[in-house]
Amino acid sequence: MKISILTFGIAKNIIGNSPFHVHDADEITVKQLVRLLEEKFPALGQLASFRIAVNSEFSNDEDVIKENDEIAIIPPVSGG
Repeated sequence: MKISILTFGIAKNIIGNSPFHVHDADEITVKQLVRLLEEKFPALGQLASFRIAVNSEFSNDEDVIKENDEIAIIPPVSGG
């Protein structure tokens, strides 16, 4: 299964390109994807926080990612 991940802000700086592609043999949960990304990009794990959106909705750790789902890494944002 090929997963395309959109990145924004600091997450895009860390990963280096958007979309970023992850290849996995099976469906995985959001928690498993986060773990995989933090292993591959340790600086991502050092962010104060970030969220994963699946199909334009914030996800839970237990949500299962399926092929063709739209995944986005939402980094912390500040406003003023």
